[in-house]
Amino acid sequence: MKGTLAVCALLAACLGGANGANAADPATKPAPTAARNRLVLQVSDDDVKKWNTVFNNVRNVQADLGPANVDIEIVVYGPGIGLLKADSLVANRVEDAMDTGIRFVACGNTMTAQNLTKDDMIDKIDYAQAGIVRLMQRQQQGWVYIRP
Repeated sequence: MKGTLAVCALLAACLGGANGANAADPATKPAPTAARNRLVLQVSDDDVKKWNTVFNNVRNVQADLGPANVDIEIVVYGPGIGLLKADSLVANRVEDAMDTGIRFVACGNTMTAQNLTKDDMIDKIDYAQAGIVRLMQRQQQGWVYIRP
């Protein structure tokens, strides 16, 4: 009889515990959590047409998913750093995009190489020591990477 009770206890544990709940029953399983939408884009070209493409891309993503449902970061380095300068031809678009929750990150190495300071840049942007490293880190964290 002891052996039968042990087998029953083991069977109950395998099937979902002593309460007899079936482990395969969807009501007893935690619901899967949806992954947060996270998008990181690279801007490394000194090309206003490409910059505008980036703005159009992120606007479309926000329109489709909703601004509250997607984190968007634009990492800017190399010749593309002009995008984030205060006197940029698209400075107003950068500021408008930031107002919708888009984060812009300037590469510190590029700024140093081009003798730029934070005073030369659009207010409220973020900074990373190395733009490429920032892109690598975001990809390792599961962000979707796009280079328009």
